[in-house]
Amino acid sequence: MASFPRPIKAYTSLVLIPVWAALLALPFAGIGGAGRVLLLSLLVVLLGKFIRRGSPSPLAAAQGFLSRLASARPRASSALRSRWAGALLLLVLVILPLGLNDYFRDVMTLTGMYVVLALGLNLVVGQTGLLNLGYVAFYATGAYAYAILSTTLGVSFWPGLAAGAVAAALFALLVGLPTLRLRGDYFAIVTLGLGEITRIVLNNGDAVTGGPNGISNIGRPVVAGYTLHSTLDFYYLILTLAVITVFAMRRLVDSRIGRAWLAIREDAVAAEAMGIDTFRLKLLAFVLGSAWAGLAGVFFAAKMAFVSPESFTFFESVLILCMVVLGGMGSIPGIILAAVLLIVLPELFRDFQDYRMVAFGMALVLMMIFRPQGLLGRIRSSS
Repeated sequence: MASFPRPIKAYTSLVLIPVWAALLALPFAGIGGAGRVLLLSLLVVLLGKFIRRGSPSPLAAAQGFLSRLASARPRASSALRSRWAGALLLLVLVILPLGLNDYFRDVMTLTGMYVVLALGLNLVVGQTGLLNLGYVAFYATGAYAYAILSTTLGVSFWPGLAAGAVAAALFALLVGLPTLRLRGDYFAIVTLGLGEITRIVLNNGDAVTGGPNGISNIGRPVVAGYTLHSTLDFYYLILTLAVITVFAMRRLVDSRIGRAWLAIREDAVAAEAMGIDTFRLKLLAFVLGSAWAGLAGVFFAAKMAFVSPESFTFFESVLILCMVVLGGMGSIPGIILAAVLLIVLPELFRDFQDYRMVAFGMALVLMMIFRPQGLLGRIRSSS
């Protein structure tokens, strides 16, 4: 029989975590803001106790009942329901912006772009276990590749989309060949430096990149003679790219290569002992993930018709990494949910936008304590 935990051990986190969060917020938000953070953190901790792994809660009991109910039904029926649910969700996403104004359409477009970016980073961080802190470098590579080709050679959007992905992939290949033999924190430090070096080069390369002034008058996408210009046009474009990305990522994750990536993430030494070429597969994940960053960069450049180094700061890499960690590393639905939350919530609470980094840090710490597998990540079996 399970023994009851001692009171001190059971309620330490209930008291210390909200107090700690309030103390962190005090220098930035004052006494009133710290009090609100204290109440919010207390609520999050209480909710976390219901979803904590192994805790006997009504939510856990309901999840267990639903999982047993789902396992008792045929797998084909489950797959059919999943397809119908996906089709219904896609239909809602197609119809929903028709009743919204340009502001909300723009927020939804930005969310779709970050979904593409986060799913690309998931190949590197979530599937393969490589901590990439300079993902924004490949995002910037795709954006600037299309911007330069469009303004100097007149290349249109669709060839530029492929060119941006190829440019980011080649850049990742050049970086990955000498650095992917590093492990752990060393690779993370290299990628962190890569992101900053890329921004500095873009900022100082006046002759090619325009320096701090950036590049303007970038060509817009053209479909059947129609030039995309409205927020609704770009929303449907990024929705198409996001659907293609989700489909491609699912196929990759379920393939033999995806299972090899998971083996490398869990134990690279054991995977290599079983005959997996760990270096080649790490390089493949790094290049493919960077190619998707290049695609998103081309879309960003075409939508804004302007790029500058200020759009590709370290904070962008942190934001995308937060989506992967909060959603659950390797969980495609979880990453999509995290992207929606991290883009939509700051827009709803614009009065607190100066405290976003504090909020992200608190969210990550709380997730690591109460939900280490992420919002929709799978709980690993202890057996």
